[in-house]
Amino acid sequence: MLRVAFAGTFPASLEQPVRRHLAIPCEIVVASEADILPRLPEIDVLVTMGLTAEMARAATRLKLVQVPGAGVDRIDRSALPESAVLANAYGHEGGIAEYVIGAMLALTREFLRLDAALRRGDWQSQWAVGSAPPPVWPELAGRTIGILGYGRIGQAIARRARAFDMQVCAIRRDVGRSLEDDLALLGGPDILEKVLERSDYVVVSMPASPQTVGWIGEPQLRRMKPSAYLINVARGEIVDEDALYHALARRSIAGAALDVWYRYPREPGAVAPATRPFHELPNVLMTPHASGWTDGMLDARAKLIAENIARIARGEPPLNRLA
Repeated sequence: MLRVAFAGTFPASLEQPVRRHLAIPCEIVVASEADILPRLPEIDVLVTMGLTAEMARAATRLKLVQVPGAGVDRIDRSALPESAVLANAYGHEGGIAEYVIGAMLALTREFLRLDAALRRGDWQSQWAVGSAPPPVWPELAGRTIGILGYGRIGQAIARRARAFDMQVCAIRRDVGRSLEDDLALLGGPDILEKVLERSDYVVVSMPASPQTVGWIGEPQLRRMKPSAYLINVARGEIVDEDALYHALARRSIAGAALDVWYRYPREPGAVAPATRPFHELPNVLMTPHASGWTDGMLDARAKLIAENIARIARGEPPLNRLA
């Protein structure tokens, strides 16, 4: 019988959903990343967001390291035991794509400002008496969205954007895989400036890597329209923190929706998500890396993890194998 460990807060939340999809009997252990270490010598499958060299040395019978998300930046791949393979999981692309559409609407239509004003009885609309009507809102139809990272998430965003009659520009390294998609512009990283100049909404949806960290800095933000919005659902460090803050504070871009950040909690209590005071800027929509946290994501990942456990039991390679 396989021994499966769920180590960490998020992996532990998937234990029960995975159990519901398991087709084989397993012995299951749930623990924090710190507490799992003494149990690792008996574990066959480790579901975790992080793997250190110390953990890898202890896991002498490990067959699979299953990351319950797409990012593997906390996995020390050089320490992966020879007996083990590494796999990740998706299923979050639908929820993130819906978040992007919602963020574009919320920013463009200024829902937060209008809500706060109306709660005070201030009708900031054509219905106000004694004041001129405000400017009309732009619609998404006919606007251009630039997607930096046209993988699973980027493609899900594009499908929804086209339903709003938007033009889609996209960047991906393997352009040949998307030549038949209905895009206004498609290319590799070399067309970044064209995409930034053309887009009304720029969505960052690429993985963080040595090539992409800091990819969007002051020169790139200056290429964006003053009326354009930036939406980051990838990793905070892809966009330079100082450059983004200054662009927003100076209104050289219209606004941003940020779901990924530069600082994350390491212990209980309040934690500022950045060193710069983004929370003081009225043109920023801030969310705590929750864009993909949906029922569909949890179910999709639970099914995949259960399937990969069964594959390991049968001696087959797992889905989404990375190493």
